[in-house]
Amino acid sequence: MSTPGRLFWAGREPLVLASASPRRVALLRQMGVAFTVVDPGPDRAWPGAAEPRHGVRALALDKARRVASRRPGSMVVAADTVVIARGRRLGKPSDRAEALEMLQLLHGRTHEVWTGLAAVRDREQRTASECTKVRFARLELEELKAYVASGEPLDKAGAYGIQGVAAQFVRHIDGDFFNVIGLPLARLRMVLREFS
Repeated sequence: MSTPGRLFWAGREPLVLASASPRRVALLRQMGVAFTVVDPGPDRAWPGAAEPRHGVRALALDKARRVASRRPGSMVVAADTVVIARGRRLGKPSDRAEALEMLQLLHGRTHEVWTGLAAVRDREQRTASECTKVRFARLELEELKAYVASGEPLDKAGAYGIQGVAAQFVRHIDGDFFNVIGLPLARLRMVLREFS
């Protein structure tokens, strides 16, 4: 009898998620697929002057390769997410002041969320990227400060979590909602299906 998880990943190799993100773990768990989680280690620096679509792919591939080198015979998947606002690349804020600065760039405007995906099985690899546009409502400075004080923005690219308190700030979304959380499931499924 087929399990629901086979709809997402039908391969015979063990599936490994190279991520320290509880949000990515939760999303993949939602697919009903069996997998293990391995922390790929510290994030690497952005690859030079790479465009978002290429930069996130390169960073995801680096994570997947690092874990795949320790897990031969496994299918290792990884992701990396960045927010682009007014031409600026926004990763995770280093502190509350930087989180507030990022949120001031986002409110009342549309920004892009890019996620790069990588899947590595021994020497075979595939990458992809997904972009979603998100429009934030206009917010008062005190509202932004209160959100920063909640602590939610501090471990998230662009300093907000669409699946959390910040959901109330989102006016419009164009693209994959799960991409904004950090793991575009439909695109990842397509990437995994490229493996024979």
